[in-house]
Amino acid sequence: MSDMLPSDNIAHLPGSAGGSDDFGGELTPRTPPQNVEAEMGLLGAVLSNNRAYERVQDFLRAEQFTDPAHARIYAACETLIDRGQLASPVTLKNYFEQDDALEDVGGPLYLARLAGSVSTIQNAQDLGRIVYDCFLRRELIDIGEDVVNGAFEQDLDRSADNQIEEAEERLFALAEKGTGANAMVDFRGAVTEALKSADAAFKRDSHLVGISTGFTDLDRLLGGLHNSDLLIVAGRPSMGKTAFATNLAFAAANTKTVHKQSDGTEISSRETVAFFSLEMSAEQLATRIISTEANVRSDSIRRGDIRQEEYDRIFATSQSLHSLPLFIDDTPALSISALRTRARRLKRQQGLSLIVVDYLQLMAPPTSSRNENRVQEVSEITRGLKAVAKELNVPIIALSQLSRAVEQREDKRPQLSDLRESGSIEQDADAVMFLYREEYYRARETPTQRDGETDDKFNERQHRHSEILARAANKAEVIIAKQRHGPIGTVTLEFEGNFTRFSDYADPERLADQH
Repeated sequence: MSDMLPSDNIAHLPGSAGGSDDFGGELTPRTPPQNVEAEMGLLGAVLSNNRAYERVQDFLRAEQFTDPAHARIYAACETLIDRGQLASPVTLKNYFEQDDALEDVGGPLYLARLAGSVSTIQNAQDLGRIVYDCFLRRELIDIGEDVVNGAFEQDLDRSADNQIEEAEERLFALAEKGTGANAMVDFRGAVTEALKSADAAFKRDSHLVGISTGFTDLDRLLGGLHNSDLLIVAGRPSMGKTAFATNLAFAAANTKTVHKQSDGTEISSRETVAFFSLEMSAEQLATRIISTEANVRSDSIRRGDIRQEEYDRIFATSQSLHSLPLFIDDTPALSISALRTRARRLKRQQGLSLIVVDYLQLMAPPTSSRNENRVQEVSEITRGLKAVAKELNVPIIALSQLSRAVEQREDKRPQLSDLRESGSIEQDADAVMFLYREEYYRARETPTQRDGETDDKFNERQHRHSEILARAANKAEVIIAKQRHGPIGTVTLEFEGNFTRFSDYADPERLADQH
């Protein structure tokens, strides 16, 4: 047995074509899934009435037929109908006069026989689904065989994890084929869904359609976090991106939403949040949340430099957060396919309302785009995140780094052109938000006395700097530079670095106006 090659093992796997079974008998070769009768019935329906093609054109392609002759006929019908011409045995005759594949099944007479054997086109879509289902099964067999053969190979450049990832990508690509069958929605259906969203927002105290961010002014500008949206939160290091994302995730998971049932009763539930942290560990994120809620410095918690009363608050806060529906995945270099699989599983088991990714430049690119330039890889990642948001119908918040070009300008507020390795980040995102803290930059611009500058001038400059620094203290700006569904603008928040906490900014002037 030690001399047996991997290929020998494959040939004798139970259910393989050929070989022998465990009792020494020959296994009967299995025919790949196919339904020639369904193919004939569908082609006959199309040839007798071209409107049958409209029932299957969204999901069925010529290469998905089993019989090569049937594939040729369907492709020819597709070409003529798309040109606005009639596809019938007469118009197709010239196409197949010299076609050997069609000649084998009867030539042009076969076309007439197909069309003449059909009495109705009502079941055309059902026949098309049967043909398509057989195609999917054949593709699954091909993928399965490749997975088995790849697993037997001892390729040092392809680890088991890489092979799993490739298989997931191929399976997802296969699942995406043909989904256009439900792509068209009549306007009545679209209006009904829009009215449902407006009604839900009207009945909520917050008047939001989406999930609340936890910040009043930001909710007012965004209208909440909307399903299927990809939101990019970008900023330079030390701007508080992770703290901001953690605050958003905690606010969503900690907010109870009231849902009215069909019988008129109301139930409240919390939003389930998946936080994919590629930079920090789950423990570090939990420490940040505890610090925020217990009002204890996060660095003091890490060092253990806390008083008994602070420890008591930490313990009490930890107990209250046990049931929080916030799930953290701190796997490094996670791929889109792995994220999709884990998010899909969480949605099936626990439900899912929001996904946070920290941060997208740390994600592993799809295997198909590896070894390409970095811009192309990041573009594939953002397109993948947008696809996941639409597939699972949840908002995704993805953090992103900004280029160093920000540091070279006098005004260091970020712009869309600063998105690092931008590629299609701006294009794919439904909203792009920048975090900016002027205090961070002003604190590093300590004035020094210039040559020949008088003490009075220097003191005046120092005083102006102190005033600017005081005005910027504990303030952060969320700059909404792009929003597909609403206005752009800037929201001011309060930032407490010791507790890694953002909160609504209590503007003294606005408070004075209210009184």
